Amino acid sequence: MMQIMSMMKFLITYGIKFSSFVYLTSLMIPFIISIIVPFVTFISIIFIYNKMITENEVTVMAASGLSPWQIAKPAIRLSVWITVAHLILNMWIVPTSQSMFYSTQWNLRYGLAHLKLQESAFTKLSDGLVVYVDNVSGHDLNQVMLSDTREENNQIVVFAKRGKLVSTIHGLSIVTDNGSLQIQGRNGFTTGTFDNLDMDLNLVENDKDASFRVRRIPSLTLLKTVFTQNDMRQHELTLVEICTRFINPLMNIILAIICTLILLKSSLLRRRASFAPAMAVLGMAVAMALYMSMSNMVTSLTDVGFLAIGVVGLLGVLIGLLLKK
Repeated sequence: MMQIMSMMKFLITYGIKFSSFVYLTSLMIPFIISIIVPFVTFISIIFIYNKMITENEVTVMAASGLSPWQIAKPAIRLSVWITVAHLILNMWIVPTSQSMFYSTQWNLRYGLAHLKLQESAFTKLSDGLVVYVDNVSGHDLNQVMLSDTREENNQIVVFAKRGKLVSTIHGLSIVTDNGSLQIQGRNGFTTGTFDNLDMDLNLVENDKDASFRVRRIPSLTLLKTVFTQNDMRQHELTLVEICTRFINPLMNIILAIICTLILLKSSLLRRRASFAPAMAVLGMAVAMALYMSMSNMVTSLTDVGFLAIGVVGLLGVLIGLLLKK
């Protein structure tokens, strides 16, 4: 909901169609699912097994000779299948949907899709940038006036008979014909005429990392670029993303085993531990907090390797504890 609410500004600020807003929001769903999958897996398992314990089904199964491992098998089998689906989601579906999301977002924010110039009215494109158009026909404009006062020492006013909106990789431009130009700068006031003038509206936010969106990079490209990146910040973001895509899905199995281990072991005590669900939730919180903290601290491929070994080692320890009678 936080992600969806953050995109409400496209409806308010840029005046996009509601269908475009729904499409943009739907592209975020795979990424949101990839975040919440381990928690949803844990919640479903703790709900079912706690209900079985409350209704004494686990006690009956244990009395019939089933071990905690055998009772926990359905949950572990489910978590394995979810882990496989989570890997597929992280490696292919999320990068594809995120690439489409950022491309669509860029077009809605800076492209022709969001810009609707009103006839015979002043349209404020950004702070200090105002456009007046007498007549609009598609992307063709008649009787154009553009005022750009964003730079105090370079204020520009353009008058032109005709203009045309053009979308480039850098954002929007207005190509004007047969007009005049007025510039107020450090050297005073300058005027002139022109036959053709390309005015870059320069609406794109000045963010050096805006073009580097690690979530939209295909997995194979991500693995290749980690060896060639020179920018330290981008290198660290790439390593964190590698952890997220390839190691994070294993947390589904770990959380499933933590849940079943605590609930089943406590249910077989003479005095059944009523605080077992709370202990399971605490175990989940500690495991996820440790993993997220360590994955956000990786700075080299060696750190990624140690994190992977640690996660697999923890998985082995938990399986051993569950198998132990």
